[in-house]
Amino acid sequence: MRRPPPLFLAAALAAPIAGCTVGPDFARPQPPGALAYQPPGETVSPRAQLGRGPAQRWWTAFGSPELDALVDRALAHNATLEASNATLSASLNELRAVRGRRAPQIDANARIDQQQVNLAAFGFSGSNPLAPGGNPEFHLYSVGGGVSYDLDLFGGLRRQAEQSAALAESQQRQTEAAHLTIAGQVVGQVLTIAALRAQIATANALLADDQRNVVLTQKRRAGGEGTLVEVLNAQSQYAADRGDLPQLDQQLAEARHLLATLLGMDPAALPPTEIDLARLTLPAAIPVALPSELVHRRPDILQAEAELHAAAAAVGVATARLYPDITLGATLTQGAPAVDGLIRNAFRGYDLFAGLTAPIFHGGTLKAQRAAAIDRARASEARYRQTVLSAFGQVTDLLSAIGSDDRSIGNQQESVAVAQRSRQLSRRSFEVGNSGILQVLEAERLYQRASNGLVLARTRQFLNVARLYVATAGGWIETPGDASPKLPVPGSGSATK
Repeated sequence: MRRPPPLFLAAALAAPIAGCTVGPDFARPQPPGALAYQPPGETVSPRAQLGRGPAQRWWTAFGSPELDALVDRALAHNATLEASNATLSASLNELRAVRGRRAPQIDANARIDQQQVNLAAFGFSGSNPLAPGGNPEFHLYSVGGGVSYDLDLFGGLRRQAEQSAALAESQQRQTEAAHLTIAGQVVGQVLTIAALRAQIATANALLADDQRNVVLTQKRRAGGEGTLVEVLNAQSQYAADRGDLPQLDQQLAEARHLLATLLGMDPAALPPTEIDLARLTLPAAIPVALPSELVHRRPDILQAEAELHAAAAAVGVATARLYPDITLGATLTQGAPAVDGLIRNAFRGYDLFAGLTAPIFHGGTLKAQRAAAIDRARASEARYRQTVLSAFGQVTDLLSAIGSDDRSIGNQQESVAVAQRSRQLSRRSFEVGNSGILQVLEAERLYQRASNGLVLARTRQFLNVARLYVATAGGWIETPGDASPKLPVPGSGSATK
């Protein structure tokens, strides 16, 4: 029997341990067993219904096609999202590059050499029968290629690929969070614009009342029933109320400018935004993900989980560096002094090799690097737990806020009704001469304050509902019947033991 070449002996010896992967196998953190967010005794809004959570296009729950169109435009043209998408694409390409290192590496080469031999360097001088005209020249044409393969005895490359996949998933979740944040910001700006428009409408209605008061006091004074003081009080109040409008107009302009930025357009190109609070629908039921479901939906939690996965894989990478590694390879070269000789077997050569690399002494560097990787994994685990707690705290706060908003709306509506009745009676009393203008002005102040309070309470209610959707929507998780585009998810993004 012929003795097998050393290359194949090395491969046979390495085969039993080639599948070994050192380092900890990542296990996805267990979801919390809590069935509620709020502690016993706290008021829970009947609007909040615990379940799987809202659908992806959660903003459609407000029943406004104009709002839907604005959010869709922002998701398509926002510059921040464009940068985030490009960064995600780069992460996925980097993942493919790392995975490619686990495959055999094949290279080809071609070379043309022209060489002149200096015969004097070898002791020849004078006339040379080999080169009567001087030093001889040679030409060499060669083509060939080689293949090498890292056996990855202890899974260092596998752990690197696992780490890169986890980092790509982390960027994926960060991109999902950016989409979710931009959608929430657009909804918030639209609600802010609607609230400012409602406040401006209330202020204009009050100015109309103020102007009527001025006309009425002037008529009473002309008829001998009023005084100049009453006229001046009415004019002073009209001037004071008119001074509030420029500030509201400025706030509205700034809100529109910010909305244009979110939509990825110049403020001058922003079309009119005529969305009113009265035209928005407040959802009667708000689906809220259970705590055990929330950890699998929120992008920031999933990002923290992916970073924990990457940190665990980094421990395996550092551990593999403590052990030997074997690389197998082969090269084939065809070289000839003339091009037509490249096809002849006589000019062919090959090389088979197996290389072993084993750490002997590095001054404790490799062990220190592994210890640092373990510490970073512990830090990632702590950040993950903190992210989960912060998310639960945010949802709990918003659930409490929605319950408070329901009560606040009822109180403000009652306050507006009482103030409106008081204003009507005060004006009627002034018209018949039973009271002065100051009572009318005070009644109108109370009515304006109550009306603005109702507008702000409704705006706060809509904003808190939108924030709760953002806090529990979970980014771009596909739901039945949802045909909107999805971001690409790395194939190995899910955690496995």
